[in-house]
Order: sequence, then C-alpha cells, then structure tokens
Amino acid sequence: MASNQTKLFYDIPLSVLDLAPIAEGSNAEQSFKHSVELAQHTEKLGFNRYWLAEHHNMPGIASSATSVIIGHIAGATKKIRVGAGGIMLPNHATLVIAEQFGTLESLYPGRIDLGLGRAPGSDQATAYALRRTLNRGAEEFQDQLEELQDYFEYNTSARVRAIPGEGLKIPIWLLGSSGFSAQLAAQKGLPFSFASHFAPDYTLPALKLYRENFKPSDVLQEPYAMVGVNVIAADTDEKAQWLATSQQQQFLSLIRGTPTQLKPPIENISEVWSPMEQAHIEKTLDSRSTIVGNPETVKRKLESFIKETNADEVIINSQIFYQEDRLRSYEIVAELFGK
Repeated sequence: MASNQTKLFYDIPLSVLDLAPIAEGSNAEQSFKHSVELAQHTEKLGFNRYWLAEHHNMPGIASSATSVIIGHIAGATKKIRVGAGGIMLPNHATLVIAEQFGTLESLYPGRIDLGLGRAPGSDQATAYALRRTLNRGAEEFQDQLEELQDYFEYNTSARVRAIPGEGLKIPIWLLGSSGFSAQLAAQKGLPFSFASHFAPDYTLPALKLYRENFKPSDVLQEPYAMVGVNVIAADTDEKAQWLATSQQQQFLSLIRGTPTQLKPPIENISEVWSPMEQAHIEKTLDSRSTIVGNPETVKRKLESFIKETNADEVIINSQIFYQEDRLRSYEIVAELFGK
C-alpha cells in the first residue's frame, strides 16, 4: 500500500503553462503549431488544464493576444481546460475581457479559465502603449476585478452588459508573485495561482497568507492553491541540464535588457554569463521550483515541492528549445504521476 505522501503525490492534478516560445530562427506561426501539438499531447497524457500567459514586446514569446490563442488551443482539443495564466487586467478595458471570455466560454462550454494578473507583462514603455497611463494601482485592480465579476452576473437592468458573458460561470483565478494577490484572493474567496517558477522566495509566505485569510464564497468553500514550477525532464541528468541552458539564456537576456528568441542549448553556460549574472539567475530559477533532471531526480524534487507547498495543483512550465524534447519532458512527468 502506498504511503499518504505518495498517494498525495499521485493525486495532485497536473497542468501546463505555455509561454508559446518562439525558438531562434523560427516564428510565431511555428510557435502556435507547437502549442497545438503540446496541448493535444498533454490532453492525452491526462493533464488538467492548459494555460497561456500574456506577455508583450518579447521576441521569444508569442502569446500576446492571449484570448485569441486560447480559442485556437480550445478548438484543437476536446476536454482539457484552457485558460489564461494570466490576463494582465490593468492592460485592458474590463468589459472587453468579459466579452472575450464570455465568447470563449460560449464556444467551449465548461472548459475556459480566466486567470488575472496585476503586472503589465512587459516593460514600462510597452505598458504605456497598452494603457496610455501608468497610474493604475492596487486599489484600481480590485475595482476592476469587482467590475469584471459584475459583468458575469445576469442583470438585465444594467446600463452596460457583457454579451456574451453575463450569466456564465467562468472560473476567475488570481495570479501572483507576491502577497498582494494572495490576500485579495483570500478576501474574495477565489482560487489562487502562485508564480513560484520565478518568485521562489515568496512562495511559502504568499500561500500562508492566502490560506490563513481565506473567506468562503459562492464559488469556493475552501482555499485552492495552484503553484507554478519549472520542469525540464529528460532521460538523463546530463541531457536535462543541457536543455535547461535555453531557459537560463532567456533569463540572462531579460536581466541584460535585451530579450531574444528562445536560444538553443549550449555546452557551457559559464562561458556566457558573469558570476553576478549567474547568482541572479540561480536565485530566480531556484532549484526548489526549477526542477531539472532524469525521471528519478524529477520525481524526488517534485515530491519535495508538493510536500513543502501543500499545493492543490501544480502547473508546469517547460521552456525547452526542441519540440520533441518539450513533449518528452511532459511525458516523463505524466509517467511519474501514473497518468
């Protein structure tokens, strides 16, 4: 008989976070083809949901028109939940998001998730191009959230109605990399997804804040936390470490202020970064929430991650240059979970 810990490990739902990477020498068209292939692959493997993230002005990420690609992925799959991880709400008119996701839910009933973030998903100049003002703060985000929730209510007397949108039960999640969204999700009784995959130091404090302050709501009676993790799994540790240099190079380009397409793996990452850059990237891609290795290594570290965070669900990001290796990485994880 399996131990409680092992049973918990196997029972955790697995989901996919896709940044729709544009590999060096490729383009957005190929990225979207790869995303469809990955979504179909992970659906067959038994993954629970497939989320895409809003980013702008990044040569290596193709998911800027997030609701459009969500519809494309949902249309190419049959049952996996598809959603935003997330929509950066301050970039948009709330009514537009209600209509877009009302449309998606009407096209693919019972399969659409709406994860919301507060960051711009880009640099300040791009944020200004999207918003025309940068003075939207925490208070306005909460107002926008409440406005969005109101649009999804059925209210024929409202002066402005989201059609499609009103009356639809679209799950709203709050996303965060600090304590703000954890606290707001708890206050509103909403599910919470934490970006441990790039903010590992804040993971446990944010989850504690969420769980201790959670107030039951009409949509959720108990706290539900999904936690992000980077996983690069391969058949050997050596290959996994080699594949991981693509993600390391991606973060290196970001801290240098020169974002690039996703670069192919290299033999010696030490040749391209300084000791200070190495320390910065290794802090961001901490080994607790960036798991790289063969199946045994990945299993051991994922078990530890789930035990430490007490995650209700795990959402996995795998920034891997070669598509066949990305597919294989998710396959290895599914096999570890008995999918």
